[in-house]
Amino acid sequence: MAGGGDALRALLRAANALLQQHRYRAALAVLKGFRNGAVYGAKIRGPHALVMTFLFKSGSLREKLKSIAQATYTHSRNLAYFVSTYKGLMALQSRLQGKQIPFHSFFAACIGGWLVFGENNPINSQIIMYLLSRILFGLSRLAVEKGYVPQPKQDPFPLVAALIWGTVLWLFEYHRQTLQPSLQSSMTYLYDDSNVWHDISDFLIYNKRTDSK
Repeated sequence: MAGGGDALRALLRAANALLQQHRYRAALAVLKGFRNGAVYGAKIRGPHALVMTFLFKSGSLREKLKSIAQATYTHSRNLAYFVSTYKGLMALQSRLQGKQIPFHSFFAACIGGWLVFGENNPINSQIIMYLLSRILFGLSRLAVEKGYVPQPKQDPFPLVAALIWGTVLWLFEYHRQTLQPSLQSSMTYLYDDSNVWHDISDFLIYNKRTDSK
């Protein structure tokens, strides 16, 4: 028993010594990026898939749990692949050119995005739309910081909020098919289902009455 403990401690010491080796830092960063991408993807997608599945999807409990597990796995896997691909390409470019330049980040992420997130499926679509909104905000702030756009005299956020909500509800009411399915489900629950009831049960307690009355 003691021999097994000594072997384990020796293995841990060897692993820690390896992690301190500077020449392996780039490769180890790729592995750590893969690990962090997998963990973060699972943490983000798991709760989201759980809520959305039980709120809006029909089917048996087994089917719902399978859907949650599949969505969580896909998000976790894709993010792990992307982070490790990005970091690997960043290290490769830096090694080839002897230094890191801003274009390296753009190029590495473009390649990773094409390879990992290029398939048009619900998970990738949600991730891309999430990033797009952040990019638009980020580019707007950058344009002001660089002087390309004058600093607004008043906070533009109320106007942005008004235009976004106005546009999305117009699309939902008249061009619903253009919206992402999960957004359609959410808005159907909020704006369509709230127009329908038969008695107190599906007015306050349930969203939709399930009996044949």
